[in-house]
Amino acid sequence: MESQETKISPLHKEDEIVVLVWLWPFGDHFPLNTCLVEFGISGCHLTVDRNLYDVANAVVIHHVDVMYDKKSLPQQPRPHFQHWVWFNMEPPLIIKNLDLLDDLFNRTMTFRQDSDIFRPYGQLVPSKGSQNYTIPTKSKLVSWVVSKWYPGVRRTEYYEELKKYVHIDVYGGKHQKLSSDDFHSTISQYKFYLAFENSIFKDYITEKLWSNAFGSWAVPVVLGTSRKNYERFVPGDAFIHVDDFSSPKELASYLLELDKNDEKYRKYFNWRSHYEIKVGGGWQLNYCKVCESLRNGPHYQVIPSISKWFLNNSAFFS
Repeated sequence: MESQETKISPLHKEDEIVVLVWLWPFGDHFPLNTCLVEFGISGCHLTVDRNLYDVANAVVIHHVDVMYDKKSLPQQPRPHFQHWVWFNMEPPLIIKNLDLLDDLFNRTMTFRQDSDIFRPYGQLVPSKGSQNYTIPTKSKLVSWVVSKWYPGVRRTEYYEELKKYVHIDVYGGKHQKLSSDDFHSTISQYKFYLAFENSIFKDYITEKLWSNAFGSWAVPVVLGTSRKNYERFVPGDAFIHVDDFSSPKELASYLLELDKNDEKYRKYFNWRSHYEIKVGGGWQLNYCKVCESLRNGPHYQVIPSISKWFLNNSAFFS
């Protein structure tokens, strides 16, 4: 990230850090006083009271909620000690008008690992000792849950070809209905889940892998960033990548082969002996993490162009 840094005095441990939630993300309200109880992050005061703007250590601004109107950003001068945090969990396909942010923000919080505050959609953490596990009984082959149908994007085109060679049950949107209560019990019946991202973008690995596939005990078939990029976050034998095959037809043949070979299929679950999935925390965890980040060492920083960092520096790993 392009930045200029100068060390300043760290906050004292006893100081309370005030984080101003500028707008509720997507209009979703969440508890503001759970940082200590739920996440063990002390001395953190989350607030939506804009009267505290002048004393807030950080103002967190969720990009989707301000991207069409620069006037929806704070209009007051920023106090010299204050951090404006650009909070974004969406790829370039979704977000707009990054040029509105030039010379305004001095900290980033995104799914990109090179953000100031890294907020992945999920992660694997080592388990305490070797863990026993039982793979749920599988009676079906391939499923996909897709809420938004983007014509022309790679995942749609790939699916249209793949379904010619293997049956795929599609849920969501204009396809089969699936309630959130029944999601995991339904998807766990399938051997494979299409964890197809809407964008091919550095570190953009969403709940489609973490919650939808891993959380439902289906082997993820991923389409998104490169295998090398995925392997920075999950073992290489935990998923199947479409790029490992010359065509959707070849992938379909491999899935049908695994369907008949239980021993080979079970190898995709070996990682569960040593790792556990960590997801969740809700919106509030992101804002509590801002407190934690400032507590661990605030610094002076300038980000001249969010756009230049997020877009032009976004090459994924080949």
